[in-house]
Amino acid sequence: MAQFGLYGLGVMGQNFALNVADHGFKIAVCNRSPSRVDECVKRAQAELGDRKGNLVGYKSAQEFVQALAKPRKIMFLATAGKAIDSIIEKFANLLEPGDVLCDGGNEWFEFSIERAKRVEPKGIIYMAMGISGGEEGARNGPSLMPGGPREGFDILKPIIEKCAAQTDSGPCTTYIGGPGAGNYVKMVHNGIEYGDMQLIAEGYEILRAVGGLSNPEIEAVFTEYNKGILDSFLMEITAQIFGKKDSDVYTLDTHKTIPEAKGDGYLVDKILDKTGNKGTGKMTIMEGANKGVPVSTMSAALDARFIAFDKDNRGKLAQELKGPTGAPTADKKQLINDVMQALYCSKICSYAQGMNLIRSASDHHKWGVNLGECARIWKGGCIIRAKFLDNIKQAYDKNPTLPSLLIDPYFLKTITDFQQGWRNVISLCITHGVPAPSMYSSIAYYDAYRQADLATASLVQAQRDFFGSHTFERKDTPRGVFYHCKWSDKHAIAASDH
Repeated sequence: MAQFGLYGLGVMGQNFALNVADHGFKIAVCNRSPSRVDECVKRAQAELGDRKGNLVGYKSAQEFVQALAKPRKIMFLATAGKAIDSIIEKFANLLEPGDVLCDGGNEWFEFSIERAKRVEPKGIIYMAMGISGGEEGARNGPSLMPGGPREGFDILKPIIEKCAAQTDSGPCTTYIGGPGAGNYVKMVHNGIEYGDMQLIAEGYEILRAVGGLSNPEIEAVFTEYNKGILDSFLMEITAQIFGKKDSDVYTLDTHKTIPEAKGDGYLVDKILDKTGNKGTGKMTIMEGANKGVPVSTMSAALDARFIAFDKDNRGKLAQELKGPTGAPTADKKQLINDVMQALYCSKICSYAQGMNLIRSASDHHKWGVNLGECARIWKGGCIIRAKFLDNIKQAYDKNPTLPSLLIDPYFLKTITDFQQGWRNVISLCITHGVPAPSMYSSIAYYDAYRQADLATASLVQAQRDFFGSHTFERKDTPRGVFYHCKWSDKHAIAASDH
C-alpha cells in the first residue's frame, strides 16, 4: 500500500511526488487528465533509479484512494478557487474518518478555515500547507508550512520532515497552527519576499544611478554583500544576474535559444521594466489593513510593481516630469558601505512588520504560531532563505512576546550602528531623484516608532473630530475618556466614515 497520495500533477505536483518517492516512501499519484499521470511515471522511471518503483500512477480517483494505506494521506496541488472545491467534493465521498486531505497550494486562509469545517462532520482531517521554494524546492526540499488540526500534522510529519529542506537547525517544516495558519504564514512569507526583492533592486539602482557603478562592479559588490550579514538566496542570485551577458535567452514555448537575442551587453539591461505579480503580495497588504498592522515596506514594494507595470504611462509622464539638477557626487567606497547598511536596516523593518502581522492573526484566530519557528523553517528551501533568519529565531527564542524585532538587543544595536549610513542613502536618493520607496517607507516606519508623541496623529484626530464628531482622548486625562469639541460655528458637524 502507498504511504502517501498526491493529486494534481502540474510541475509542482510532479516534482513533489518525485521528492516523496526519492526519500523512500511509496507514493500513489493521480490527475484529472490521465496523460499527466503517464508523464509523471515516465519521469520517475528516468530520474529515480532503483527507487522508481516507489511511484505508482492511477487513472481513477477510486483506484487511487484504494491504493493508500490507512489513515490515508492525500495532498493535492491545484489552482486556488473552484478547482479546490471540486477536488474536496471528489475525495470527501471516498475518504473515511481519520484520513487526511491536504491542500498544498496558495489558497486564501479563510477559505481553508471554511473547508476544514465543511469536511469535519465526515471525520476527515483537513490540512492546508504552504509550500515555498518553487519547482526546484518541490523536487529537492521546500519549506513546508502546514496548518490544521495537530493530529493531521502528526500523521504527515514522518513524510514531510524527510521531504522538506534540511538545515543545520533541522527540517524546514513545523506545526504552524490551526486551520488557515499555514496559508497565512506562507502569504506573509511572500509579502516579505516582495519587500526583500524591492529593497535589493533599490540598492542596485542607487549604486547604478548615484554611484555610477557598472554591472560588473555591482556584481562584485553584491557578491561581497552576500559574504556578510546580507547573505541570502536573493542576494546570491542577484549577483549572478549582473554577470549574465545577453545570451541563452529562450522562448517558453520551445525552450530553444533565440539567436537574434544574442547581442552585446548584459541581459538585465534588456529586460522590459514591467514587473508582474501573482497576488500574494496584495493579500498580505490587504491583511495588514484588515488587522491594523503597518506593513509599509511591503506595501511600497507592491506599489513599485504597480508603477512599473504602468510602463506606457510612465513613458509619457517621463517626458514632462522634471527632476533635480546639480546633485553632489558620491564617494563610491562610502556609498557601497552605506547601501549595505541601508539594505540591512530596511530588511529588519520589513521582517518586523511581517512577524507582527503573523502574531496579530495568530492571536485573533488562537493559532499559537511560534514566530521563532517560522524564521527557522524559512532558512532553507524557500525564496527568502537567509543567514539573517538565525538572528530572528534567536530573538523570539529569548523573548516569545517581543513586541517588535526593532527592540531585540541585536537588531537594536545594529540599527543604531547603521542608521547614519541608512540616512545618508535616503538623503542621496532625494537629492538625486532616485526612487527608493521601500527604503523610504522603512525609515519612516522606524522614525514613527521612535516618537513617544506623534504630533501628526494629534492633528489628524482633531481634524476627524472637527468634520465628523469622531471624538478624541486627551493626554492630560485618564485613557478611555472621550471628548468632543465645538470647533467652529461656521461648519456643520456631519457624520462621516473617514
